[in-house]
Amino acid sequence: MKFLIGILFLMFTTAALAQQQERPLVQFSGVTFNADSSNIAVPYVTMTNLSNGKSASSSNYKGYFSFVAHEGDSVRFTSVGYAPVVVVIPVNANKSYTVKVPLKPQIVNLPTFRVFPWATTDEFRKDFLAIKIADDDLEVAKKNVSRSSLMALQNTLARDGREIQTANAGAMHTRILNQNSLQPNPLLNPLAWGSLIKQISDGDKSRSSN
Repeated sequence: MKFLIGILFLMFTTAALAQQQERPLVQFSGVTFNADSSNIAVPYVTMTNLSNGKSASSSNYKGYFSFVAHEGDSVRFTSVGYAPVVVVIPVNANKSYTVKVPLKPQIVNLPTFRVFPWATTDEFRKDFLAIKIADDDLEVAKKNVSRSSLMALQNTLARDGREIQTANAGAMHTRILNQNSLQPNPLLNPLAWGSLIKQISDGDKSRSSN
């Protein structure tokens, strides 16, 4: 029985191959392009011959292709982002068949995927209770205009042109007012000496503490 089945299978296979060989060969050529715009070629399209053992080939970067097939073969054109198209080579194609294959863009809506970074609910609850809520816009604005923030910016930021011009104008105005008066000598001022001694003493203490 197995021997008879093997003979029948061999006969059918031989008949199919003989039928395929009897079909004339055709030079199948063409170009693949976007169906929405004929001026845009679709490059590197995969072409699968469904009638010849699913042999595959691909078009070049300009969408052009050319390969040998048989009359009546069904060729499937597939590319990422486009709907597949099947082209059947007609009979009596006179040894060559040229075609323009339009590919319709296909939009695939993928299902929503949500990432949950916590392995268990207990870890989520622990992190949720330990979270530090950020300040709102009003609190951020109050911190930015507070006296400590402004003084820190004043000590670190360089003066702009307007501030330099204002300081120069103030110094010039002071010199004009005092140009006809005697300038005080800070060396004869006991308050200045007291301030100098205090600064020296504080500096020694700060160095000793470090």
